[in-house]
Amino acid sequence: MTPSTTARSGHRAAFFDMDRTLVRVNTGNLYLSWRMKRGQAGMRDYLRVSGWMLQYTLGIVDAPRVTALALRGLAGIEEEAFRDECREWYGAMVRAHVTERARAAVVARRQAGYVPVILSASTPYAIGPLARDLGIEHILCTRLEVKDGRFTGAYEDPLVYGAGKVTVAERWAREHQIDLAASTFYTDSVSDLPMLERVGEPRVINPDPRLRMRALVRGWPVEHWT
Repeated sequence: MTPSTTARSGHRAAFFDMDRTLVRVNTGNLYLSWRMKRGQAGMRDYLRVSGWMLQYTLGIVDAPRVTALALRGLAGIEEEAFRDECREWYGAMVRAHVTERARAAVVARRQAGYVPVILSASTPYAIGPLARDLGIEHILCTRLEVKDGRFTGAYEDPLVYGAGKVTVAERWAREHQIDLAASTFYTDSVSDLPMLERVGEPRVINPDPRLRMRALVRGWPVEHWT
């Protein structure tokens, strides 16, 4: 069965963010920890990434700038080597943080006729192993520019963050005859407010402080997946 056939059979989708939603922690921190254990990153990297993560949590991060800075280190790296590295990293560091409630939600939505989709600002190299683990075939995420099999250090527009998530979700929904008003989105971050407002059923998971307040005001369901 092809992805397009699968999508058309449901007409509604269940979109899931990755960090602090399907995975109980931020995977960026897990990747940094993994690299530090391997001697590939140091304290300077730790302090820089910690600052970015704090800005993200507070909903004040300059996502395009931070993404551009983070990707500089990938320039010239072979894509397939990085893909293999991410598979190893997922098994060693990430899989144990995928919550049982997340797994159950994916199964329940699929059984109810929704098409499961991971919608994340992260890259297919980080998301791919998680998607395979959960049996999710649709990934909407930030794509990296590759030339001659190597990363250039740039990403392809749009950056799948904030309103960018709505852009890619709407395009995908049109291609697969999905009704976003009948669909749901699970996320933790106030940066995802545009997408939460775009679907018919917003679901707030492990929310940051600003999203928690928005959810309380709007009466959106709040769940804690640990």
